Amino acid sequence: MQAQLSASNLACRRGDRLLFKGLSFELGSGEALHLTGANGTGKTTLIRTLARLTSPFAGEVMVEGEIGLLDERTALDPELPLGKALSFWQRVDGCTDPSKALSVLGLEPLLDVPVRYLSTGQRKRAGLAALLNRGVPIWLLDEPLSGLDVAAIKQVTALIALHVGGGGTALIASHQPLAIEGLRALAIEDFAAREDAL
Repeated sequence: MQAQLSASNLACRRGDRLLFKGLSFELGSGEALHLTGANGTGKTTLIRTLARLTSPFAGEVMVEGEIGLLDERTALDPELPLGKALSFWQRVDGCTDPSKALSVLGLEPLLDVPVRYLSTGQRKRAGLAALLNRGVPIWLLDEPLSGLDVAAIKQVTALIALHVGGGGTALIASHQPLAIEGLRALAIEDFAAREDAL
C-alpha cells in the first residue's frame, strides 16, 4: 500500500481571512499525523484542501495514492435505511465483502434504520465503514472521535492504528488524544497568519 501526502509552504484562507501560512509536512506509507488546534483555526479547511475539494491560497499539495475523507458529511442518503445507503457506495467502490466492516463497527443491528435517525456517533461509525470498504491508502479524518462513547473511541482508534500499521497513511484532526504508536503532531496555530497578512 504505497501512499504519499505532503504540503509545501501551504496557505489557506476563508473568505478574506488568511487562516494559516507556511505550513509544510510530509507523510508516507505507515505514518500518521495528529492535527490539533482550536475551532476556527483552519483544521477543516486544511483537510478539504488536502482532499482537493478547495484550492490553497498559496503553496502546493502533493498526493500519491487515493484519498478517503471522513468528516461530518457522511455522503449517506438520509432517507435510506443504513444498509441500502452503504450498499450504494459499496457498488460504486467495488467492495466485494462489506460484512467485515459492518461487524467490526457494530452496525449490523442498524441496517434497517433510516440514516436520518442515527445518532452522531452511529453516523460516524457508518462513515468509517464506508471508508474501510473503499480500501484507499490515505485517510483524512476530521474529528472522527466526536460523538463516540469510550468503547467506540477505542475501537475507531484501533482501526486507524491498524490502517497505519498495514502501510496506510492517516491525517487526523481531533481535539482528543490518540493512542497510535509513532503518531506525530502538527499544531495548526504554529502557522497562524496575522490579520494584516493578506
